[in-house]
Amino acid sequence: MFNEERRFEQPIRWGMVGGGRGSQIGYSHRNAAQRDGLFKLVAGAFDLNPARCQEFGINIGLEEQRCYPNYQAMFEAEAQREDGIQAVSIATPNSTHYEICKAALKAGLHVVCEKPITFTSAEAEELKTLAAEKQRVIGVMYGYTGFPMIHQAREMVARGDLGDIRVVNIQFAHGFHNEAYEEKEPGLKWRVSPEVSGPTYVIGDIGTHAFYLCEMITGMQVSRLSCMRQSFIPSRAPLEDNAHVMMEFEGGAVGTLWASAVNAGSMHQQKIRVVGSKASIEWWDEHPNQLRYEIQGEPPRILDRGMGYLYQDNEGVAASHIGGGHAEGYFESWANLYHRFALVFNATERNDQATVDNIWIPGIDAGINGVRLCEKCVESADNHSAWVNF
Repeated sequence: MFNEERRFEQPIRWGMVGGGRGSQIGYSHRNAAQRDGLFKLVAGAFDLNPARCQEFGINIGLEEQRCYPNYQAMFEAEAQREDGIQAVSIATPNSTHYEICKAALKAGLHVVCEKPITFTSAEAEELKTLAAEKQRVIGVMYGYTGFPMIHQAREMVARGDLGDIRVVNIQFAHGFHNEAYEEKEPGLKWRVSPEVSGPTYVIGDIGTHAFYLCEMITGMQVSRLSCMRQSFIPSRAPLEDNAHVMMEFEGGAVGTLWASAVNAGSMHQQKIRVVGSKASIEWWDEHPNQLRYEIQGEPPRILDRGMGYLYQDNEGVAASHIGGGHAEGYFESWANLYHRFALVFNATERNDQATVDNIWIPGIDAGINGVRLCEKCVESADNHSAWVNF
């Protein structure tokens, strides 16, 4: 449950770049960040159109003078204020993440950024170095990792409940873009445009979510991979709308990743199955409050969020806003992540490194590996699915 004693004397003063009117992602950030009262939205550069930005900002309760025409103006003006922003969330198209994140760090701000955080791992490594120099924190918005049952799965792997991990199957395969909907949807158009989206479509857009669940739950590192990718809608080439990846992990485990936007009839189908020598677990984001636990030779068990038989001593498992039996979902997962971001940002401001070290967040290293996944999948696929070192 949310700990009321964790409220700060003053919430973190927070701004947003992008995510204005009509943006579902922008709404998700605002809803999540302010859910527990640890962030307060005080400034924004929500739209490239200054008039739209100002109108939107005023409508959600900001002062007119703190609705800025661009992020450069916001960072410069807020730095001059005694009550200027301390952190910023970046909810803009992929091609802008690197430059905005870099400018935010130089302005002394903590960052929450949408993924992929950059186009290249070299750029992401540069941001990591800059963040360390500025003593700021970068959080990457892998929004599904706030679900308590994901943390239960992670804890079960760590405690050896599954035995030695042998196989991990992961997928995020929806069907909403099985036709060329981008011809009429500007919000999809940029996602299939290389100059804005980057070198991949579904691998970077949704495959990285599933991939990070694998990294987070198992703690395993990929040693090498082989990828094949397709553009079933020809106009999307060279970006893929379907991809299959085979992976080998350090230590001998193996895995697969299926990322697709053309799985006709499917909603999300984001699933992870972790197979050990003694038992397996499986989680599905369309039923996020349950974790399937299968011990060889015993009937399957369905574990439910909020129950006392879970590893409630793990803070991520116990991070429920409401009791068991009431369905928590997407917004609660995001709120759980923003809660953690706030604690880490606040501890960093107080030079409390012990607290920073003891609170898990999807940070810059998670962002770097997501970018590297995209790079290595493209390298493999462009070389006839050759195996490449990760």
